[in-house]
Amino acid sequence: MQKKPATFTRVRAAGHRPRILVLGLGNLLLGDDGVGVHAVRRLRERGLGGVRAVDVGVAVLDALHLIEWADHLLAFDALRAGGAPGTLYALEVAGVRDEGLHYSTHELSLVGALRMPRRLPGEIVILAVEPACIDFGDQLSEPVARALPDLLEAAQRVIAHWKQ
Repeated sequence: MQKKPATFTRVRAAGHRPRILVLGLGNLLLGDDGVGVHAVRRLRERGLGGVRAVDVGVAVLDALHLIEWADHLLAFDALRAGGAPGTLYALEVAGVRDEGLHYSTHELSLVGALRMPRRLPGEIVILAVEPACIDFGDQLSEPVARALPDLLEAAQRVIAHWKQ
């Protein structure tokens, strides 16, 4: 018999503002791989109060203390999933498990890192973009750059839902 991963639902205390964490993942020196960092920086420019937005880059392990702090986690990343460049993906991470499938462009996937904290956020969402080019350079490709406004709008909808 195979065990199912435990799932936890966190109940927010009355009057408690949810601790919302947004992580920007990726390498700015590898073109579209840096889309998560570009996205989190633009989100910060919009001034979303009550949200901690952090440029993590490829140092996911350095953010474990922030992940343990958060009630809700939203992460931006590049994701090779076979779609057309610039395709947006929304993934809800539940019962964090890593079955050896690594679609992230990083050595340690966010899902892999989420197996380490002692305390996980109640809700975890990854908003990702299909990259066109992951090669040396600090600019996003045209399809990924065009997808950024829609990515940010999706993030604002998720955050607004969590703030209710």
